[in-house]
Amino acid sequence: MKRISTLGLTVVLIVWGAAAQAVELMRWERLPLAVPLVINQERVVFIDEAVRVGVPSTLIGKLRVQSTGGTLYLRASEAIAPTRLQLQSVTTGEIILLDIAAMPGDQPLEPVRILKNAQRQRTEAESSTVSVPERTPIPVALTRYAAQSLYAPLRRVPLKLRTELPTLLPTENVSSTPIAAWRLDDYWVTAVKLRNRGVATVQLDPRQLQAKLFAASFQHAFLGPVGSPEDTTIAYLVTLGAGLERAVLLPPIARGADDES
Repeated sequence: MKRISTLGLTVVLIVWGAAAQAVELMRWERLPLAVPLVINQERVVFIDEAVRVGVPSTLIGKLRVQSTGGTLYLRASEAIAPTRLQLQSVTTGEIILLDIAAMPGDQPLEPVRILKNAQRQRTEAESSTVSVPERTPIPVALTRYAAQSLYAPLRRVPLKLRTELPTLLPTENVSSTPIAAWRLDDYWVTAVKLRNRGVATVQLDPRQLQAKLFAASFQHAFLGPVGSPEDTTIAYLVTLGAGLERAVLLPPIARGADDES
C-alpha cells in the first residue's frame, strides 16, 4: 500500500481489480439487485434457470437483452439512468428484480451469478470442502458494495454532509456533492458526485483530494467538458473511524460586522 502525502493530509489509494474469469455472487433475498453496466461492454448474468425479461419501453434502442439457457446478456449502447428490469422464472413464475444503470467506462465488469435460497445453500456446502480464499479487505469490499448499491438504496447510513464541498478539489473547477454513505465495521464510504463546471477536461487524481481519507476510487478517470455526457462521475471516499464530515476540510465561517470586536 502506497501512502501519498498531500498538503499535510494523507490519502491512501487502493488499486484493485477482479480477475478476468471472476464471477460476482449476488443473493436474491427479495430486494432489488444493483447491476451496473458499462456502455458498449456486455455483462453476463447467470441465473441457472430460464427466465422471461421485462424491459421498459424507455430502454428500446438503448439496451440489448438476450436470454438463453439460464444466462442473461446485457449490453447498453448509451447512458441509461437507473431503471428496473423484471426477470420471471419460466417454470415457477418467481420474479427477480434488477436495478441497472449504464455509464461510460474502459473496463468490462465481471459476470454476475444470482443465487436463490437453494442455490446459496448448495454453494455454501460446496465451498466448505475447498480452501477458503483470503478475505477481501474491508475498504475494497465496502467500495464495491457502494458502487453496486448506489442505485438501489439499501442499508445506508444517514448522510450528515448534504451540501457541496468546495474544499474537496479546490484546484479544479469541479462541484463535489455527497449523495450517499455506507458503513462496515469502523470504515465508512461516501459517494460524492463530481461535476465539471468548465470547458476543459479534468483528469482526476486522488492526490488532489483535500481530506483525511483511508482510500479513494473514481468511477471514471476524468471529467469531460460541462454539458458533455462525461461531465459527471462518482468518487468513493473511504474514511476510518468516522464519516466524511470528520475528514473533509470545511470552509471557514464568515464573520459579520457584529462579530468583530
